[in-house]
Amino acid sequence: MIDAHTHAYPPEVFADPAGWARTQGEEHWAKLVGPRADGKRSLQGFADRATMLRAMDAAGIERCVLLGWYWEWQETCVWHNAVMAEWLRASPDRFSAFACVQPLGGAAALEDLRRARGMGFSGIGEVFPAAQGFAMDNPAWEKVLEWTAAEKMPVNIHVPEVEGRDYPGYVAASLRDYQRLARTHPKVNFIFAHWGGLLPLMTPSAEARAHLRNVYYDSAASPLLYDPAVYRHVVDVVGAERILFGSDYPLRVFPREQKEPDFTRPLAEAQKSGLTKKELELVLGGTARKLLGL
Repeated sequence: MIDAHTHAYPPEVFADPAGWARTQGEEHWAKLVGPRADGKRSLQGFADRATMLRAMDAAGIERCVLLGWYWEWQETCVWHNAVMAEWLRASPDRFSAFACVQPLGGAAALEDLRRARGMGFSGIGEVFPAAQGFAMDNPAWEKVLEWTAAEKMPVNIHVPEVEGRDYPGYVAASLRDYQRLARTHPKVNFIFAHWGGLLPLMTPSAEARAHLRNVYYDSAASPLLYDPAVYRHVVDVVGAERILFGSDYPLRVFPREQKEPDFTRPLAEAQKSGLTKKELELVLGGTARKLLGL
């Protein structure tokens, strides 16, 4: 089994994630991980490499795809890519990695992507234009996508739910912009995270299959956002060969049940979602294995 949407952070961030983020000028992430106004604990969890590997073994996860974050500053992207590169070197049989990038970094951003590619990274993302301060048709972003297409590297892009919940750091975005992005760059394989904001269910089935054939969807943070029936609904529209299981580890997606993040609960939800054995084989690893050339 493959988890196609996870994140890795170093221990230096664990103690005071919001304070660290503000020191780096990463105000958006600081809002997401900082103390909540209602006094409840942040949903963001943390795990070092050894802890994550133990959690993977406990759930039977063979490999995880480490995603970068949609940082506001390219310098933070460089730092984070270096962290993930260390995990790749230490456990190449258990991890794949997507490089984070701030396209507004220009030539420096592209140079860091080339460096990441040379270190074995297999995609880019998570990217979120609305939170990173650029439009979908920004020339710098276009250059990144042109490079990505030439390298045949998939792009994971954050898609918020249309009916945004009132939580710190929520940033709205237009699903039409995502549709336009996929059509404008047909040679790029996009992974629209978080079920693509339910884009497949808002798009006629024929269009979702044909005109957005370069778009895949992951299930990251699904328990926080949608009913488990979303698996069946989206698979019926686009097919299991376009769906990738993602837990969003180490996010605590079952906050009432989890003191610490784990893979077991989100995986169990997927396995009990009503998909057939063949569909589950694709969603829980087959699709990711083919897309990443594993």
